Amino acid sequence: MKKIFSGAALVVASVVFGQGIKFEEGKFASVLAKAKKENKLVMVDSYASWCGPCKQMAKNIFPKKEVGDFYNANFVSAKIDMEKGEGPALAKKYGVKAYPTYLFLNSDGELVHTAVGYFEAEDFIGKGKVALDPSKRISAQKAKFEKGEKDPAFLMDLMKATAYTDRELFVKAANRYFANKKENTIAREEIGFLLSSVETYDDAMYRRVQQYRPELLKVVPEEKMIAFEKSMKKNAVMKASYNKDTKTLNEKIYRAESAKYFNEAETEQNLVATKLNLALSAKDYKTYADLAVKKYGDGKAFESDELNSVAWTFFEKITDPTLLKKAQAWAQESVNKNESYANTDTLANILNKTGDKAAAIKWAQRSIELAQKTGEDYGDTQKLLDSIK
Repeated sequence: MKKIFSGAALVVASVVFGQGIKFEEGKFASVLAKAKKENKLVMVDSYASWCGPCKQMAKNIFPKKEVGDFYNANFVSAKIDMEKGEGPALAKKYGVKAYPTYLFLNSDGELVHTAVGYFEAEDFIGKGKVALDPSKRISAQKAKFEKGEKDPAFLMDLMKATAYTDRELFVKAANRYFANKKENTIAREEIGFLLSSVETYDDAMYRRVQQYRPELLKVVPEEKMIAFEKSMKKNAVMKASYNKDTKTLNEKIYRAESAKYFNEAETEQNLVATKLNLALSAKDYKTYADLAVKKYGDGKAFESDELNSVAWTFFEKITDPTLLKKAQAWAQESVNKNESYANTDTLANILNKTGDKAAAIKWAQRSIELAQKTGEDYGDTQKLLDSIK
């Protein structure tokens, strides 16, 4: 449905999922204004176009009558792609780090509660009910935490609520939770929160990981623990060598810190990967492309998933035909190593961008075939195929 304009004034249009949630279109400010007029809270479905659980919520949950009845009666709802238009600024403002994230706001745009992930209808309605109850909102939980609450069940709920939306509070809650934990065993649910609360190899939460390491190894494969520990060492190096304010990396300090944990060859490999990530974050795509070509070469020394990831980034960000041919080779090598819906889709998109329509059709069809076998959503690949034909 197109946005409706009357002169210079925007009239907020809406999209209804069957008999389900009515989502308002238009600028974010217009959604807030409508909520103020109707004396309601706002529910924002913060999504990304590539997010599988987001698509499943839109397909399976939002259209349900009971979900629509509840949300339409109590909220003004909006769907916002956090990677387009107003999305990036809103994602930064509200700390959206995972998809889907549901932001519950008052009509002044102040965050009162959040929820993250895929939910069945009853649970999703439950999240809305919590947002409507001032005593249960995240703001109330924060106040209770700041007064020193140590109840394990409360702290666990707070960790769940803040894991993807308030990193600082999440780490504080996890630290208090594990500091007051008396058992020497660790439950499966606790493992994820413990590992995700660690920031570097030398922080307090990492020492707790070491405390529970024998227990963790009963559940987490040793190779994954080793990979996790390497990641934490890299974080420690970055913390010492990267200035967040000036967004500059001191390579001399990086190498000196890295030498505490890695040999010279590993340090140089890690440094290139770090510079790649920084260039991508800074949207310096020329530097990113130059570093990627230097790092990946013919791609044969790298895993399928990593090759697919860099090939897709080239498809999205790079226009130079010669560089796109490099990305095509990486995507093909990724497919050769481990054919999947994801990398065949990447290959099809790159081939289409470089003008090889026949090959793009072939790989798009193959991608859809693989998706059908594994039950994955291939809507975007079908759109690509339809656009070529």
